[in-house]
Amino acid sequence: MGQRFEVLVKDLSKKYPSGLFDFQDTSELEPLDSIIGQKRAVEAIDFGLNMRGPEYNIFVTGLEGTGKSTIVKKLLLEYAKSRETSEDLCLVNNFDDSYCPIVIEMPTGSAVYFSQSMTKFIEVLKTKILEFFETSSFQEDQAKIYKEYSTRQKKLLEDVEHLAQSKGLTIIRTENDYQVVPVSDGQPMSQEAYLALDEAARQEIDTKSVPVEERLNESLLEITKLGDEMKVVLKELVASKTEQLISELIDPVRYYFRQCKDIQTYLKNVKADIIDNIAMFLGGKGQEDAEGKKFQEMTGSLVKRYQVNVLVDRRREKGAPVVFEPNPSFHNLFGKIEKKPIMGTFETDFTMVQAGSLLKANKGYLILNIEPLLMNLPVWESLKRTLQDSMLRIEDMPDQADYGMPSLKPAPIPLNVKVILVGGYEPFRILQSTDLRFNKIFKVRADFDYEADLTDENLYNYARFIARVCKKENLLSFTPDGVWAVIEYGNRMVSDRKKLSLRFGKILGILKEADYWAKKDNALVVSEGYVIRANSQHRFRHNLYEEKVMEQFDDQSVLLDVKGKIIGQVNALAVYDMGEIAFGRPTRITAESYMGTPGIINVEHESDLSGQTHDKGVMIVAGFLGRMFAQNYPLSVSISITFEQSYDGIDGDSASSTELYAVLSSLSGIPVRQEIAVTGSVNQKGEIQAIGGVNEKIEGFYDTCIKKGLTKTQGVMIPSSNVKNLVLRKDVVQAIEKKQFHIYKVSTIEEGIQVLTGVRAGQPDSDFSYPENTVFGKVQKKLKKYHELSMRYGK
Repeated sequence: MGQRFEVLVKDLSKKYPSGLFDFQDTSELEPLDSIIGQKRAVEAIDFGLNMRGPEYNIFVTGLEGTGKSTIVKKLLLEYAKSRETSEDLCLVNNFDDSYCPIVIEMPTGSAVYFSQSMTKFIEVLKTKILEFFETSSFQEDQAKIYKEYSTRQKKLLEDVEHLAQSKGLTIIRTENDYQVVPVSDGQPMSQEAYLALDEAARQEIDTKSVPVEERLNESLLEITKLGDEMKVVLKELVASKTEQLISELIDPVRYYFRQCKDIQTYLKNVKADIIDNIAMFLGGKGQEDAEGKKFQEMTGSLVKRYQVNVLVDRRREKGAPVVFEPNPSFHNLFGKIEKKPIMGTFETDFTMVQAGSLLKANKGYLILNIEPLLMNLPVWESLKRTLQDSMLRIEDMPDQADYGMPSLKPAPIPLNVKVILVGGYEPFRILQSTDLRFNKIFKVRADFDYEADLTDENLYNYARFIARVCKKENLLSFTPDGVWAVIEYGNRMVSDRKKLSLRFGKILGILKEADYWAKKDNALVVSEGYVIRANSQHRFRHNLYEEKVMEQFDDQSVLLDVKGKIIGQVNALAVYDMGEIAFGRPTRITAESYMGTPGIINVEHESDLSGQTHDKGVMIVAGFLGRMFAQNYPLSVSISITFEQSYDGIDGDSASSTELYAVLSSLSGIPVRQEIAVTGSVNQKGEIQAIGGVNEKIEGFYDTCIKKGLTKTQGVMIPSSNVKNLVLRKDVVQAIEKKQFHIYKVSTIEEGIQVLTGVRAGQPDSDFSYPENTVFGKVQKKLKKYHELSMRYGK
């Protein structure tokens, strides 16, 4: 009776199109240079790249292995080629405030030249200055100034001396000062002789001394002024000569960057600062002692003032920068201000500042994975603020800055960068629903599909993709049937015979492993058998747990019947997902019905082993029973449903139809065929709905039947809507082809119960009564009996 529901072999397999695969092996094909099946994502990325503004950053979503990162990099590199290469960036000292260094933007590829030129300039200047001030011309100019001012100072003292002589006095110089003293016998009078004079004589000498002392004080003051004036003149001489020397050395650099105003300003400030600190360049001259070494250290520190810290060097770049940052920590992303310990404290300067990925990608593109960003919320918040402000600040993390530790505050840098975030669906779903700034900054979404239609064009491109991988990875070429085996592997990944998987990460793995087995056999090409072998060996390496689970059926540790008929008992199918692999395992569902408080007792729920979705499925079963059998009188039955020998949590509604079949069998008293396992969810209308893992479930029951012995009547009943998802193992398809195993497709509970019991479900008449010889008729009879008994006992 179930033959009309049976799935035909032609619906389970498909031969590769020989006319399309008209090559001996993939070495004859042109390697694929385009992208398969990602038109939506590619167009979205192109739109995002061409939209200007800080809000049009891009977030890329898709399942792992769909090639998101690889494709994004490829598209960006192609797009960036046509864009201008960004400018170089360097950091220089701020002579007015050393804690706020200045960022200079300069022509592409010139930062290193500028840095090297400044280093060379300072080194040469240190030597040239010393040499220059030892030249005869400078010594002569200096001597002239000394001579001029010495002559003027000497003339002032001579005038005072003449005045003193005219009054019988003279000028003598003591250790610290000049004194006016009287003359006796042509010699300065001693203090004792002066005191020996009578008072009138002393009074006369003192009176004569007053104008001379006044004139002497005036002259000494003038001499001091002349000394200060001489220092200024000498300094002007040194400045003039130094400026001349600096200009000679630095003019080539100035000319090279003649179009860069910031560098012209900086070089002007360098010249002024060197002149102000010229004494430091000359301080250690000729000194070999400790004091000389100290001067050398101070000179080295001074010279560091004029170094150039290259933040971004684009000498080797062509086009706009494309940067992928795999570890987006705060320092890697925004830059770092290094510090070194000295004498129990820390020291830093502008030469210890490093650029981060954002600055390296400025005026270009930065690719980031979202997951590591969200694991460090301060970094994520800083990134959003930076993108919104279009301004980058290189600074310490607030929670990492020690109190009192010196740090720098480089000037903010204008930022124009397109950020592309790559990740799975869940992080972006959370961000879009909870983070308002995210929606303002990342307005472009590029969704990568995990499957594509199985068209001739895509099939041929799949073969070309394999050709590209073989060439790039140095693999053996694949035969047409080998290519088709890979395509079937892709079908299996998406569980759809009319679709191709776009998760090329896993496809790449199977290609490499098939190549390994082919080379191990010294084969010249990779055929279908090696692809199948690679798949089976991969599974063998991961399915120890599956084998342990299946062994439980051998010794009856887990009870399961695969033949005969039993009332209220149906074989359900569950899928165990172990990460790399998934496998199906049959399990027994039983239902018992009896008089009592109306309702269904979900044993899993009562024992806290049921998930929300499974609870929903049980409620749907109750809704179906009420719709079908409680139109004329209320239900007066208790029904207990359980997964036998299940001690782990259960969730999902794929067993809801199975539970309903068990309930109908229990109520009708009609036994269910145990050789048929069942999967499929049901709605309150009794329609069977598609479920996931259909291939694993079928194969799991087939393997169990092999262990317990094939009867040629065994099989699996699935939703009709899942037939397109059947991509079964070769051995299962062969068993079905030989009529040793069967697959049934049903669309309603009525069809399913007929396959399981061999009895029609039955159609109600106008009074909602079902024929007595049908499943629903017997259910209705049982329920009516329970209702009448409950009324009797209720009275």
